[in-house]
Amino acid sequence: MVIDTQQVPHSAIAANLEIRRVGVFLGARVTGVDLTQALDETTVEALKLAHAQHGVLVFPDQVISSEDLRRFGRYFGSLSVHPFSTSSANAPELIVYDNKEGNPPAPTDIWHTDETFREAPPMGTALCSKIIPEYGGNTAFASMSAVYEGLSDRWQRFLSGLEAVHDFKPFRSLFPTDADGIEKLRRFEDRYPAVTHPVVSVHPITGKKVIFVNPQFTLYIKGMAEDESRMILEMLYRKTLIHEYQYRHCWEPNMVVFWDNRHVQHSALHDYYPQRRLMERVTIAGTRPVGADPAADPSDLRRYLMPPLSQFRQAGTAQKRQLDL
Repeated sequence: MVIDTQQVPHSAIAANLEIRRVGVFLGARVTGVDLTQALDETTVEALKLAHAQHGVLVFPDQVISSEDLRRFGRYFGSLSVHPFSTSSANAPELIVYDNKEGNPPAPTDIWHTDETFREAPPMGTALCSKIIPEYGGNTAFASMSAVYEGLSDRWQRFLSGLEAVHDFKPFRSLFPTDADGIEKLRRFEDRYPAVTHPVVSVHPITGKKVIFVNPQFTLYIKGMAEDESRMILEMLYRKTLIHEYQYRHCWEPNMVVFWDNRHVQHSALHDYYPQRRLMERVTIAGTRPVGADPAADPSDLRRYLMPPLSQFRQAGTAQKRQLDL
């Protein structure tokens, strides 16, 4: 059911809970809630709606434990385990980022939506600051629903129905190039094969249309010529650089930031290294993105000067053509 989050009645908001908008297109500061304590159902429902509406919720002054963070995440769904990140040994759903001299941060300074290489990417991510650098280390967020709404009507019609292929490409460098590394990589490729998501998805709560491609995990637009696909994707990637679509978060100690991966991208700045930055994160499992329109007809996406080999159904004919080359 699509809910108009602008019309949430005041009676639905828990006592003492205050949600104050801090950005034009995304971002809200949440006070009057103590995440060391269990939350009542009314508060959780209010936070779910605010999360969908504002995209990024900031909870200041939350001196919480790792278990508190995990409990908070479970209010919104099952916690997922990242296959490539620095999970805690005792709690694999808890990711610990302890970046300092000798342990630089991973390449999270590229605009992305978390884990879109999954068939069902996570719906949200909660990050808690434990130790922050004296300066630097901000996180930038971009509203991908605002990016869509900022496109011309012509571009919106053109993009709707297109699909893009996503892959865990930034993590491939984790595997060495020896025989053992290649074998491990193949096992992960079997576990996480490339997936297809709509270029324009629909947020399941607000009903807003969202641009759902990102430079970290998106490979190409399915069925389209490589140069056309690259041109379209690069144009969409540049849209996240428009300042008006962004909210830049300046961390303080003991802050929890909870963002909606269904319509928000983020980029973690690495300008603080080699200062120490210690963060804990949980990720909430999501559902497969739903496209705004049915998938485009493949015949509309690409024009061939000659028939592709894939059109030759008989294996013998295709083999003969390859040998002739």
